[in-house]
Amino acid sequence: MNLKDIKQWVVDLLFPPKCVFCRRIMPDSRSYVCSRCQKELPFTTGRDVFVEGEFFDKGVAPFFYRDKVRESVLRFKFYGMYYYSEAFGSYMADCISEHIELPDIITWVPVSKQRKRERGYDQAYLLAESVSEKLEIPLALSLKKTVHNTTQSTIKDKEARKANVLGVYEITDPEPFIGKRVLLIDDVFTTGATVSECSRMLLTAGAENVSCAVFARR
Repeated sequence: MNLKDIKQWVVDLLFPPKCVFCRRIMPDSRSYVCSRCQKELPFTTGRDVFVEGEFFDKGVAPFFYRDKVRESVLRFKFYGMYYYSEAFGSYMADCISEHIELPDIITWVPVSKQRKRERGYDQAYLLAESVSEKLEIPLALSLKKTVHNTTQSTIKDKEARKANVLGVYEITDPEPFIGKRVLLIDDVFTTGATVSECSRMLLTAGAENVSCAVFARR
């Protein structure tokens, strides 16, 4: 056992790693998900893998947003479990590789400055960073959220959700995206209003096309 392995063993002993979905203690930190959850999680299959919206060519999600997946996402977004992005990104990268033509560049749906201060991080950025590393595709900032609008999850009407995100995003620098195939990353897909608006902005900035990937869909 080398020094790195010894250090990791000590860390695992003091802070036992847990399954990101059910929080059972895992045998070591190299595993993110227990064997029971691997069998029971609400994976999407067939046509349900794909999500539909405006302005993006194809969208995918490896999970349905329910049960343990929903609980895990809520911990990831609101309770400081930012390190879940490593596990979530692995599932997303596998789903992307299987169902989407790999893009030239990856970007994400940003949160507002106020929400980032409240949480301490931007969860979609963490997912995008993880996916970028696993697929070995460059990651670049494309959008900023200029309006701290009402949270989409509190709005039920589809048209109201579209109106709520209209004009709240701006392109930071179009140069990296001109003529490029762009993959847009977000956490949860409900009606598609947010990723559709961000895709519209990327196309306006000169992207050749936009695809999207989320961790879970409703």
